[in-house]
Amino acid sequence: MVSRIFRFFGNIMQQSQLTDSFIGRDIVSIHDFSKTEIEHILDFAESMVPVAQGAQQATPLTNKILATLFFEPSTRTRLSFESAMTRLGGQVVGITEREGSSLMKGETLADTIRTVEKYSDVIVLRHPQEGAARLAAEFSNKPVINAGDGAGQHPTQTLLDLFTIQNEIGDIDGKNIVLMGDLKYGRTVHSLAYALAMFNAKLYFVAPDLLQMPVEMIDKVTELGVSPTRTNSLSGIINDADVLYVTRIQKERIPDETEYKKVVGSYIVNNDLLKDVKENLIIMHPLPRVTEIQPEVDETKHAVYFHQAFNGVPIRMALLSLVLGVKS
Repeated sequence: MVSRIFRFFGNIMQQSQLTDSFIGRDIVSIHDFSKTEIEHILDFAESMVPVAQGAQQATPLTNKILATLFFEPSTRTRLSFESAMTRLGGQVVGITEREGSSLMKGETLADTIRTVEKYSDVIVLRHPQEGAARLAAEFSNKPVINAGDGAGQHPTQTLLDLFTIQNEIGDIDGKNIVLMGDLKYGRTVHSLAYALAMFNAKLYFVAPDLLQMPVEMIDKVTELGVSPTRTNSLSGIINDADVLYVTRIQKERIPDETEYKKVVGSYIVNNDLLKDVKENLIIMHPLPRVTEIQPEVDETKHAVYFHQAFNGVPIRMALLSLVLGVKS
């Protein structure tokens, strides 16, 4: 009995220490977090779901201001951050395009960050250049959250993806997870592959040779003890998959139009493809989609991508709360 009480209070202290460790912290790359820290974020996000849905009210971030600097187009990431901050009682100021900022006058990103931190308590940055978020964090005394930097990292997308998998099919450990589409330029799959390897998932990378997962990413997941399968075909894989994570072929990131035309439309997910899949297979997509998932799939029990988009709100509520010192 005594030992159980000590374990109980020990767990409470550990959770409190974990929460405290996030205060003022930058969220730049999923590589900066341990599996334990990721699980803590997911647990915190679970407690935020009723607030994200509007079923409960909580305003711990009253008088806090979020600055959103989006120098690339965004719908889900920007709006879910704004929704998250608003649901928690905070306010949002921001820039939604480079043309509306002093960057057009020649101001450096460093100076923009130094200025914006004076107007806010936390900064969310999306930027077309890989490494921009890390640079911003070096110049800011306020927490910086990376909302996507070029073809680099998108850690908050990774966290909502993990949250979705956990909620939909339970444990992530040991699941067969297929990442398909643009794996070279797709920052979402770079972050996600690494995180999934931390959970010992079985990874399958399906892409045209031109868009296969970069070697450095293969090396990183291999270092975590996972040996991914690389292929350009779903044959022999799809029917054993627990998760099919589909990505758009990103025309804007492929430098050669001729090369883009070679790979566009390489994979189409439709109902015929799903005839013999597992009963509990889930299909995910970071959105926006173009033609890679046909609308007929939306009505199947496998499609979870719109619920996945919702999960961005509780995840981002959790992150904003943690870096600003709110206790779970």
